[in-house]
Amino acid sequence: MNIYTVPLHANHPTTYKQSVNKTSHSFNEHLQQAIEGTKQLKISKHANERLNERQISISAEQWQHITNKVDMAQQKGVKQPLVLMDQAALIINAKNRTVITAMNRMEAKEQIFTNIDGTIVL
Repeated sequence: MNIYTVPLHANHPTTYKQSVNKTSHSFNEHLQQAIEGTKQLKISKHANERLNERQISISAEQWQHITNKVDMAQQKGVKQPLVLMDQAALIINAKNRTVITAMNRMEAKEQIFTNIDGTIVL
């Protein structure tokens, strides 16, 4: 019976290419963009039709302000706020981040709002 000894291999540190960092950096960028995208409010087809029919225009700055206020309301537990602006009233689903409907202020004066649990006055 012959027994052979296996030669020991020296432990050499393995070097990896730095491409891993590029990939993770790229992934982080994509993740950040995805997160940013989920922060923006979406407009439902119904709300978009109402905005167009009623000729309600909301600037990018106003949308950002609305988004910030919806975020604050959501942190306080509000799920479906009514947003009152100078020219319009919007009902927003905070969880889905979607504008459900829109009306001008003249219509808003005549309406009774249901299925809301908070109000944001801008």
